[in-house]
Amino acid sequence: MTHPRMLFVYNPHAGKATIRNHLLDLIDHFTKAGYEVVAHPTQSRGDGESRVANRGEDYDMVVCSGGDGTLDEVVSGILMSGIDTPIGYVPAGSTNDFAKSLGIPSYMPRAAEVVTGGRDFRCDMGIMNDDYFVYCAAFGIFTDISYSTDQSLKNILGHTAYLLQSVREIQDIRTYRFRVTSDEISVEDDFIYGMVTNATQVGGIPGITGRDVGLDDGEFEVTLIRPPRNPLELANLAAALLGDGSIDSDRLISFKTSHVLFESEDMIPWTRDGEFGGDHRRLDVRIIPAAITIKVPDQ
Repeated sequence: MTHPRMLFVYNPHAGKATIRNHLLDLIDHFTKAGYEVVAHPTQSRGDGESRVANRGEDYDMVVCSGGDGTLDEVVSGILMSGIDTPIGYVPAGSTNDFAKSLGIPSYMPRAAEVVTGGRDFRCDMGIMNDDYFVYCAAFGIFTDISYSTDQSLKNILGHTAYLLQSVREIQDIRTYRFRVTSDEISVEDDFIYGMVTNATQVGGIPGITGRDVGLDDGEFEVTLIRPPRNPLELANLAAALLGDGSIDSDRLISFKTSHVLFESEDMIPWTRDGEFGGDHRRLDVRIIPAAITIKVPDQ
């Protein structure tokens, strides 16, 4: 009898390295579910992507465990190779924004049950120039927090580390001049922050991407923030981002689109799913509808 084969890619250092406490139980669960499991601990950045791109077609399912960056690598490997192998996700990072957007439990044994007993969900993905991303491309204030904060500090302090880094940086808010073009909008202005998302939360903050978010609707949610002119506008912006529907700030631009172009005279640093995404003068961001199959709770 031939068992279906599973490639299990995991980041042993993600989050608080919690996977070390669950690794044997996870492999045991997948084996009991009938899979022949090949486990691959990632050795360096990009290792998961290359492993999946080169070997993903040899397996019936690819499961990853780590943070959103690990998921990004696995998804990129799938899309690069042109295969349609189903993906399972056992979150083990600091924020796990995308897992929460999909309703995948943060408790690892429960997430493993979703992998083996959940339903298939055809999910949109994104591409920024030539790089795939899962749920968030962003620039501006706060965007370098996740990759400039030391990993061990993230492990110890979790969200507190993100917060501490934010407080240090808010003293000197940099602005970024962009021309932003899509079918829905054309604007040239200074911005302190911008994000193109396909998730119900970013940075651990639910609702920050807007309302009526669908991960399979063929559209991104775009949020752009102009510099606040005074402390009251800063407070209004915070309230608007945190979901207070009564706040309507002219400092905040939000819209849905399947394609948006960012152009600047300067090289602007971007993040891709919380990791450094390169410096760009021109960034073409497109959605890929129903790009992957991922296991989600059967409900």
